[in-house]
Amino acid sequence: MPHEIIALIDKPWLLLAVLAVGAGLGMLTERLAEKANKTRRKAWWPTRNRSKFRARNSGNGALGAEIAALKGAPSARRFPDASDQLRIVLGAQFRARPLLNKPEQRLLAHLDRTLAREAPDWRAMAQVSLGEILASEDREAFLAINSKRVDFLLVDAASRPLHAIEFQGTGHHQGSAAARDAVKREALRRAGIGYVEIASGDTPAEIGATIRKLREKAS
Repeated sequence: MPHEIIALIDKPWLLLAVLAVGAGLGMLTERLAEKANKTRRKAWWPTRNRSKFRARNSGNGALGAEIAALKGAPSARRFPDASDQLRIVLGAQFRARPLLNKPEQRLLAHLDRTLAREAPDWRAMAQVSLGEILASEDREAFLAINSKRVDFLLVDAASRPLHAIEFQGTGHHQGSAAARDAVKREALRRAGIGYVEIASGDTPAEIGATIRKLREKAS
């Protein structure tokens, strides 16, 4: 047996001290190792979570699309340009269809005859886009009316819009028609353009009286 061990056995207090120091060093080493492991785990988890989040939302899901939009990423949807539109048109078939239905054709004929008699310098135009006769600095307001149309528009000799005529045929007040008419009526009013409604049951005499009143008011 080595001399150093025999000396420690002969002095029990010294042996206890050595054992205590060894145990303390062992505990300190273990704590330092555990702390290092915790530090590595803390650094690894955020990276792991970010990777999982990107993988989960990198597809076509709604959340992934919203995040891409918020980051300013270009949208996957692209509106066709002129060449795309030509390609689409070349691959399709088209057919002509009447601008007006039968009741509207009859009304236009009545308007033409009445204008020739009551207001020869006025003309009636059919299916006129509001975006062609109204302008606004408010882009949102303009987009709200740009694609809307009036059934007929009375213009003067210089093609200035005077009065819009809405034909209230059978089934006109279906769905959101009333709300659309309200939008058109208010936009026209703000531009100083008149708004007149003619019902499908109005007689030629009643239509003539309506035009005559408009002409007298303009005079």
